[in-house]
Amino acid sequence: MQWVAIGHIDDIPLRGARCIKTPMANIAVFRTAANEVYAIENRCPHKGGPLSEGIVHGRSVTCPLHNWNISLENGEALGADEGQVQSFPVHLENGYLSISLENLHLEAAE
Repeated sequence: MQWVAIGHIDDIPLRGARCIKTPMANIAVFRTAANEVYAIENRCPHKGGPLSEGIVHGRSVTCPLHNWNISLENGEALGADEGQVQSFPVHLENGYLSISLENLHLEAAE
């Protein structure tokens, strides 16, 4: 797996997010209250809302547009809502974060 450095964990506040722009998609990188880090596409599967601007609670985020809850672990809509965004592996070492974009490239090539 090829990793791309994206910064330090302290660049993301607890229960917050930062957005990474790539040529193929914007990716939201979230940090939970438990100091876990997840990365998913920065668009809600419902109406494309910016998930990085949502409220992080536990291992999910609430879309700021229509309150859909999205799992940070796998990008799936929770509860009665249906849909999914792509999730990306995140690696943390000595406080520095890296992300794998291999799935993004593969999906774009199809």
